[in-house]
Amino acid sequence: VVDDVRAKLPQLRLQVKGAIHLTPLLARSLPIRAAVSNVQETLAIAICLVIMVIFLFLRKVSATIIPALAVPVSLIGTCAAMYAFGFSINNMTLLALTLSVGFVVDDAIVMLENIVRHVEGGMRPFEAALKGSREIGFTIVSITFSLIAVFIPVLLMGGMVGRVFREFAVTIAVAIITSGFVSLTLTPMLCARVLRGHHPGEEEKQNFVLRTFEALFERMKSAYEWSLDRVLAYKSIMLMVTLATIAGTIWLYIVVPKGFFPVEDTGYMIGITEGNTDIAFPAMVDHQRKVADIVRKDPAVDYINSTVGAGGPNSLPNSGRMLVALKPRDERGSLQSIIARLRREANIFPGIQIFFQPIQNINLGGKLAKSQYQYTLQSNDTEALYRVAPELRDKIAKLPGLLDVTTDLYVKNPQVTVAVDREKAMVYGVSIDQVRQQLYDAFGSRQVATIYTPANNYEVILETKPEFQNSPNDLDKVYLKTSNGTVVPLSAVTKFVRTVGPLQVNHQGQQPAVTISFNLRPGFSLGQAVDEISNLEREDHLPATITTGFQGTAQVFQDSLRGQGILILAAIFAAYVVLGILYESFIHPITIISGLPSAGIGAILTLMLFRMELSVIAMIGIVMLVGIVKKNAIMMIDFAIERRRVGLSAESAIREAAIVRFRPIMMTTFAAIFGTLPIALGTGAGAELRQPLGVAVVGGLLLSQLLTLYITPVIYVYLDRVDRLIKRRLEPQLEEVAEAPPAVAAE
Repeated sequence: VVDDVRAKLPQLRLQVKGAIHLTPLLARSLPIRAAVSNVQETLAIAICLVIMVIFLFLRKVSATIIPALAVPVSLIGTCAAMYAFGFSINNMTLLALTLSVGFVVDDAIVMLENIVRHVEGGMRPFEAALKGSREIGFTIVSITFSLIAVFIPVLLMGGMVGRVFREFAVTIAVAIITSGFVSLTLTPMLCARVLRGHHPGEEEKQNFVLRTFEALFERMKSAYEWSLDRVLAYKSIMLMVTLATIAGTIWLYIVVPKGFFPVEDTGYMIGITEGNTDIAFPAMVDHQRKVADIVRKDPAVDYINSTVGAGGPNSLPNSGRMLVALKPRDERGSLQSIIARLRREANIFPGIQIFFQPIQNINLGGKLAKSQYQYTLQSNDTEALYRVAPELRDKIAKLPGLLDVTTDLYVKNPQVTVAVDREKAMVYGVSIDQVRQQLYDAFGSRQVATIYTPANNYEVILETKPEFQNSPNDLDKVYLKTSNGTVVPLSAVTKFVRTVGPLQVNHQGQQPAVTISFNLRPGFSLGQAVDEISNLEREDHLPATITTGFQGTAQVFQDSLRGQGILILAAIFAAYVVLGILYESFIHPITIISGLPSAGIGAILTLMLFRMELSVIAMIGIVMLVGIVKKNAIMMIDFAIERRRVGLSAESAIREAAIVRFRPIMMTTFAAIFGTLPIALGTGAGAELRQPLGVAVVGGLLLSQLLTLYITPVIYVYLDRVDRLIKRRLEPQLEEVAEAPPAVAAE
């Protein structure tokens, strides 16, 4: 649609007192298209990085092809499901596809590594494929279903945030299901057909890079084996570290700055102008033109579109609007610096102010205001409302983290009330309706005729000459026809009372309302602003007749903030239930999820390190970590359970499992990290929206990878003792039930 309109732009020009081009009307869609294009590039980079990681670990082209094929097959299947669900290629679905690149290869890597391990042990590829797939099949099922489980709460989220992330959750869940199916079918078949038998000395034919990487990996594995023995020897210390990660996660969640959606640099912003309440339209046009000239001359501005007066998006005659298109990023500075500079340079003319705010790809409701966030006061007692609102606005303006604090309250607009003297009107034979109609003819917009032409129709509007519309004194020049046919001036039957009154009376929910809007200083989060305003409201002791609340983005942020903790707990509970069903145990799922707090600490610390807020998009990344981090523990626990069945002790079984599964754990983790790294480091249109998610996932994976390799074995040993103790206590009861007669046992 955008391309079609742009192609027809020369034919779509209107001539109304000058050319009004339609190019700026596409500004809302162009940032979205640019952002989608940028995500496509990020997706391609992520695929290349993941394949590179696989090749470094496997050191063979033939082995690398097998998991690499899982990426396009899984993505094609996901796109087919998206088509069936009616989803489009948009910011959310492309973000889900990009993130899934690091996950869809996990199952294939786990399957491939287990088969390759048997091949290197001397088995033929076909036999190794059969044995390896039988050994690892349940592990892949566990990883797949536990990953899907954490997205169930995201899928069931309500409100505007739930609607935004619904397609994201469905897309990534379908990608995970498809990858699990591919890993259980296509990957073993390719291993049996593509892999070659192990030949001694094959490593010597590898190039220098692969040999160096393998040597580094072997040293890393030896260091891990040595450190794991020390940790198992002092298990109580690691148990204290585990408890400390839980406390640290809770504390960091409380102190981290919280926000909603990050502010995007789409290359477009809006400037809303406001003149004095008694300003005339010609004066407002003149003021707007002066401000527009300053904005247009800024070196970062490409072009602007300026409108003024009531109508369309402008609700008041003393308001105007500018759509500002910026130059490409490499030719200008950051968006916040440009807004700060224009705010300082454009607000120099008396009688007019301009407020800037960036255009965002995601807007979640709220009224059109001069600033980005709104705080509303409502009351049936208009006297108290109009008295309290300006006082509260002045106090909010003094808060250190807020900018552009203003209201939509205009109650001091100069007015002239025409009061009809009924006695004099009866003497002259003039009716009140005649006075009203004469004033409307002179200063209203009465249509008295229509001019029809072959090309268009033109309405004829009746009004007095412009020179008789400049002052209230011109009302004396309006004349009325009396009943005897003579004319008298308007002042003969009326009195002119000069007062002040509202320019506009705003309502919300059928009650008079005043909205205080504000912007945030760089580095000041929306969560901090909400807390500061709420504290100010409590300290101010507002009258009981006035109700307050945030609107628009700030209101949706409050709703999402209340649901963040529930979302995390619901994701953990869903994962626990699924793992409990798969393992038929209450103990093993606790072992698997014991490393989750370390991921939370890593994610929040990384966000704070890069001065990012814990936004909704970052919280979705933490939810994803709940599913990703569990796979390390699942691979260890599955292997340890099998070794326990052959008679090994809990400590020996989990030690062997950790060492044997070390390579697939590192492969899957690094694949997830490098698959998400382009999002964390991304630039271009819409990158600010995606970066917190990538930073949270990468930071959480880095720290959790280090800690879960030690936390999971220690927790497994401790909980295995608990599991054995419970079973010993239950065995006598089970034996009594088994020895009892069938009827008694049934009871």
